[in-house]
Amino acid sequence: MYTAITIFAIIDAILFDRFVTKSRLIGQLGFWVSYAIILPFQLISNGWLTYRNIVNYDHAQIVGLRICGAPVEDLGFGFALILLVLSLWWRLGKGSVRG
Repeated sequence: MYTAITIFAIIDAILFDRFVTKSRLIGQLGFWVSYAIILPFQLISNGWLTYRNIVNYDHAQIVGLRICGAPVEDLGFGFALILLVLSLWWRLGKGSVRG
């Protein structure tokens, strides 16, 4: 279930970026640079939370592949959240992540 929700979130974020905000950040270098800066902190946070058993996952709900202790679905979900927020920020004119 978590895997399906993650896939749905990624698809929704991409469609939101392309058709709702029309920012098309996913095709911009600035987005990928921003994501590359955020990703290590996401991995550190996820790893710390899962290794210390603060966050636990139902093994029946995930594919089982883990990166830094957290399910790969967390990376997908984080990607969707980052794209959604930056796309909305761009649309509202609060900043520019184009590069």
